[in-house]
This record gives sequence, structure tokens and C-alpha cells, in this order.
Amino acid sequence: MPKTTKSGKAKQEELPSTLQRSGRKAQQTFAKTYDSAIAQYDDEQRAHQVAFASLKHTHEKVGDHWEEKQEYGPSDAQAEGGKDTNLPTAGGVDANASKKHLYELATRLEIRGRSTMTKDELVDALQKANNRASARALAD
Repeated sequence: MPKTTKSGKAKQEELPSTLQRSGRKAQQTFAKTYDSAIAQYDDEQRAHQVAFASLKHTHEKVGDHWEEKQEYGPSDAQAEGGKDTNLPTAGGVDANASKKHLYELATRLEIRGRSTMTKDELVDALQKANNRASARALAD
């Protein structure tokens, strides 16, 4: 099912819940990419993967929603490698961001122990915090 209207706007009810709580640009990026991918591949799962991959180049997951990144680019090794890569994904966390940026996000999300974490530990902690925030938002 298309994620955009005839006028090109994202259909709220067709978006994943984290995108419903995100800004218009994140919604449009996902929806337009999804519609293009579904037309090209005729495979819903692949279209979802392509749309999220596109979104992760411009946005990062923070808590229960997506926020625009300061720099365009892949968010993790999986996004860098393309469709034939089978590397772990950071679930929307911009693992390629600086440790300082990841620490600032960890501060916003009130992650305990962040001051002693390595960059990889911050990525893991942010991913877990994002998953918890998304689950809480769905329960509300």
C-alpha cells in the first residue's frame, strides 16, 4: 500500500509508529522512498528495508522518534555496505557519529554510566534506550 497521497504527503496511518512521532521531513523521506522501492521491487519487506536505509542517511533515532542528522551519510556498517552486506545494524543510532555526539544523546536520554562508556557501548546503550522508549510509546 502506498505511503504517500497523490499530492506526495506521507499518510500518517501507513507509517511506522516511530515515524508518526517524527517530523515531516523524516516522514516524507521514508514514505517517498518506500513508494519508489515498492514500485521497483514489488516486495514489501525489501521496500521497508530500502526506506529505512534511506531514512538512516538523513535522520537518527532518538528515543521514540527520528531526528534530522547534522551530516548526511550512512549510520552504521550495514548502511555503508548496501543490500548484500550482512553486518549488524545500530537500529537507527548514528554509530558513525562522534563519541561526543553519542554522549550528548545519552545525556538527553538519561542513560546511566555514560561517562565511562566507550563509543561502542554508547551505541548499544542508545539502541536499548530507543527500543525502551518506543515500547513505552506504543503502550501509551
